[in-house]
Amino acid sequence: MLVLEALALLAAAGWYIYNLLTTTPLSMGGAIFTTVLLAAAGIWLLAVGHFFFRGYRWTRAAALAWQLFMVVLAVTVLQAGLLPAGLLMLLPAAAVMLLVFSTPVLNYTVRRGGDTKAP
Repeated sequence: MLVLEALALLAAAGWYIYNLLTTTPLSMGGAIFTTVLLAAAGIWLLAVGHFFFRGYRWTRAAALAWQLFMVVLAVTVLQAGLLPAGLLMLLPAAAVMLLVFSTPVLNYTVRRGGDTKAP
């Protein structure tokens, strides 16, 4: 789920870049900032996903923090009346938040930063 969310962020950044090249935004600075923010978040989430697959413990906290942010955004989108978009953000976030605390994930993510191998 983390990698899919990262790819969605990178796709949104690409869409912003395409729109920057084809149309004139109301605020060029705001559009560039949003593009950089989406790309940075996507790259960070890809890194979290990579280290999660390697079993690092700190990735649970990073994943949980991102999912809490997604819940806040999803609630805002749902309150705006955009049900499909809000559910598209809320359901994966809820799934990841539940899975992060599941026993298999806790057992898998036992590697610390300095460990060369997970036990």
